Amino acid sequence: MPIPCLACDALFRPDEYFPACHDYDRRADLVSWTCPRCGNRDELRVFTGELVYGHARRGGFDAEDRVPVPGLRRRRHDARLDITLDGTTWRVPARARRPAKAPGSLRGL
Repeated sequence: MPIPCLACDALFRPDEYFPACHDYDRRADLVSWTCPRCGNRDELRVFTGELVYGHARRGGFDAEDRVPVPGLRRRRHDARLDITLDGTTWRVPARARRPAKAPGSLRGL
């Protein structure tokens, strides 16, 4: 099943689409994806059987588009998200957390 880029309408096989998933924000449960064709960056959530495109907003998620992907599965880990389809698994590394700014720090001055 081809998966579309919502910006340029290009269609990708899963083995082209999922390697372009490059950043997983575990706290917000968002995957960043960059289109190999046009360079557009989307944020999406991976659910059983579908991809949901949208953006984080005020502690929630505003879904804009849904793309059914029959057989799609996900598994969350501390340092990555595993996406599985048709016996193949792609690992999306978790976004590195930025260290908290210490109180009274002079950083940024």
